[in-house]
Amino acid sequence: MLSVLFSGLRARWVTLAGSFLALALGVGTVAATGLALAATFDAPHRGPQRFAAAPVVVRGADRLEVPTPVGVRTRKLTSPRPVPPAVVTALARLGPTVEDRTFPVSVTAAARLDADGTGPVGRPGPVPDGTGRLDDSRPVPDGTGPVDHPRPVADGTGPVGHPWPVAAATPYRLTAGRAPAAPGEVVVTAGPGSGVRPGDRITVTTPRFTGPRTVVGTVRPAGFETAVFFTASEAARISPAVDAVVVHAPAAAVRTAVAAADRAAPATPDVTAPEATTAPLAVLTGDDRRRADPDPDRDAEALVSVNALLGTAAGITAFVSLLVVASTFSYAVAQRRREIGLLRTAGATPGQVRRTVYAEALLVGVLASAAGVRLGMSGAPRLAALMRDEGIAPGWFAIGERNWPLHTAFWTGLAVALLGSVLAARRAGKVAPVEALRESDVDSGTMPLSRVVLGAAVLLAGIALPLLALVRDPADLLARKTYVTQPMVLITGFALFAPVLVRPVTRLLLWLPSRLPTAVPLLTRENACAALRRTAAVAAPVLVTTAMAASLLGTTATLAGARAAEADRRSAADFVAVAGGGAVPAAFVDRARAVPGAVVSASRSTSLSVLEEGTALITSEARGVDPADAAAVSSLPLVAGDLADLDDGSVIVNEEWATHRMGARVTVWLGDGRRTTLRIAGVMRTGTGGNGVYVTPRNAGGARIDRVEVKVRAGADRSAVAARLAAAGEATGTTVTARSEALADEGRSSGRNTRVGLLMILLIALVHTGIALAAVQVMATAGRVRDLAVLRLAGATRAQVLRAVAAEALAVVAVGAVLGGAVAGLNLLGVRAALGRLGADAGIVVPWGTLGLVVAVNALVAVVAAVLPAALALRVRPAEHVGAGA
Repeated sequence: MLSVLFSGLRARWVTLAGSFLALALGVGTVAATGLALAATFDAPHRGPQRFAAAPVVVRGADRLEVPTPVGVRTRKLTSPRPVPPAVVTALARLGPTVEDRTFPVSVTAAARLDADGTGPVGRPGPVPDGTGRLDDSRPVPDGTGPVDHPRPVADGTGPVGHPWPVAAATPYRLTAGRAPAAPGEVVVTAGPGSGVRPGDRITVTTPRFTGPRTVVGTVRPAGFETAVFFTASEAARISPAVDAVVVHAPAAAVRTAVAAADRAAPATPDVTAPEATTAPLAVLTGDDRRRADPDPDRDAEALVSVNALLGTAAGITAFVSLLVVASTFSYAVAQRRREIGLLRTAGATPGQVRRTVYAEALLVGVLASAAGVRLGMSGAPRLAALMRDEGIAPGWFAIGERNWPLHTAFWTGLAVALLGSVLAARRAGKVAPVEALRESDVDSGTMPLSRVVLGAAVLLAGIALPLLALVRDPADLLARKTYVTQPMVLITGFALFAPVLVRPVTRLLLWLPSRLPTAVPLLTRENACAALRRTAAVAAPVLVTTAMAASLLGTTATLAGARAAEADRRSAADFVAVAGGGAVPAAFVDRARAVPGAVVSASRSTSLSVLEEGTALITSEARGVDPADAAAVSSLPLVAGDLADLDDGSVIVNEEWATHRMGARVTVWLGDGRRTTLRIAGVMRTGTGGNGVYVTPRNAGGARIDRVEVKVRAGADRSAVAARLAAAGEATGTTVTARSEALADEGRSSGRNTRVGLLMILLIALVHTGIALAAVQVMATAGRVRDLAVLRLAGATRAQVLRAVAAEALAVVAVGAVLGGAVAGLNLLGVRAALGRLGADAGIVVPWGTLGLVVAVNALVAVVAAVLPAALALRVRPAEHVGAGA
């Protein structure tokens, strides 16, 4: 049998090349995504940055710790607690201390002073942002002179303010000028070539004031923040709370002093007052000082979405590979029915035939997997670079040295090859010797009972699981893990039933064209319906890409539309104001409230945590609002209660909460870690998950105002209100936009990474299935050379035969697109039903542009891969092909 095997391999290398290419590309993709996935498991270790030169750092509690029967549950506080004054005093007795305060600022350039600092000279100098990026977006008054062209700071996280004495802990070093010595003087970070120098005049906006400041010195950017340094006294006026204390004393003595100060803290006389349940003050030394850096977990958190994306890409690739390879092997066996019949006539047993198919699959699997691993090693760095360029992965992301993804990809490819050959081997073992006498390849369209049972089970699961989720938890259908995997189940079910579905779909699509006075449509229909396995094998890649593109992009677009509509309905405001520094200045809020005809609602972003079932600590995003103001500019999707009834002892929750009964009391932890019990004064619909929680400012954990919504009163002059708000924004460094524009910006920023990631996954799948489609078409054309020769002998010209081949390729692509569209339609209907159950009514969004592009690419590949081999085959005299076939 080995000699027969190798002789068959030499004779059928074109057929096996299709399986080889499909599997090699799949393994290569799995290897590349696996290597990238392995690189996400460990973020790069960074030593202390913010306090790298500080011996000991004491900082306020920034974690919530809640004991449960199964251990302590921990969450980050949205509003870390400051260091108590008593502790600051106790630490000062141990040795020299420096108090650190961190607060948001925004900066615009005003004018440059001359050498003696008495007046403006020329155009203003650029304001540093740590990266050298500048923007001439709009004029802002400097408060002291003429309006010039400002240059707002453009930093990813926004600049922050600090007292100058703490700069030595980083350590920052002056590159020009001197330290600030009086109110009104600042030191800024400025990179090489930024053009900033002492004497520049800038306008600084902080939560307490907006006004001019003079740059008296510059320091090099530290890389992790853009800082503006004030004098210690001015920083204390801007932000009285102490965020951290640098202590020059032995760590043991510091810990003792902190513990003693905690024990000496007076007990709360009012037992009904909120109780603090936070981690103790942190005494940080050595490498632990990195916990005091800005967002110390940013590297690990930046990889969470990358990890999920690459895991999804690897899963989809493995699925596509298995489906395409199985279809390719099945068609390869169908092409060999006469050959296998001859083997059976020569005495080969069904077991020997099956072992031959397995041996071919093993050989192809080993060679293709090895080639795929090499391809993945070359593609992984390019994949990482693409993700960095698109902003999906952080700039430092790179492929590591781990080899286990390569082993995983190799053995996965081999397993896919063997699994994909199982059904083909079973079918090959059932070929009877009489098949050697067949003169035509006409498929009956019937399927074995095992395939019918398997296909019915998969289709039933693909339909029943969403229906069950609709009844039990509709929100589960909106989760990414669900809407990514759900199409795979239906695709598998439709692929299993393809031999039954192909014929009626083909006849339906070609019903009208076949009645035209030309023979090509009729010939196309009959050829496609006669060779069902060939049609199904070619349609399978189209089915996969069409279904995945329409399902994934359609679902994300539908959810984005539902979220946008939901956000639009929640707000009745006409204008929205935000600040680049993370907090809207109080000066802007005051000016906005003074605008005639304006109703102003200022809100704060915070969080609320609740312990569900005694073990799960669930944290929800929340907003702190003034009930009366918010009720005037908001239209919350309440199913019970009223926003105006919200007070300091109550909360408005949504139906996702385990306890959401009106009047019920819930124990919660606020954004600063305080524990309190609040009464439920209102319940909102679950919606798409954006309907968070609402509390009063007293329960917002000390969060600063970060959003201001303004509604124009009935009868007021909208244009006048807009002009006054714009002037207030210019004077305080606050951005004011129309509500529709603000919602659009938020929607684009929040969903960008998901959209780009899904497009990347679909591009990988499209390339994979495109190559597989081309390979299957080449196999199919190579197997029907005799049929093409018969057409030539029947009187068809070479051009007519090629047109018939192209028409059949287009028809088969259309069949695959229709089946893929049916899969996507079922998935999108499930998403629409889930949104309806959650009260987030929205229409289905079909990505027609992307879908059309996917189908067009498949059509182009299918036509080229079918016509070129056919054209080469037709160069030989038809009689020679017919004679060879006989």
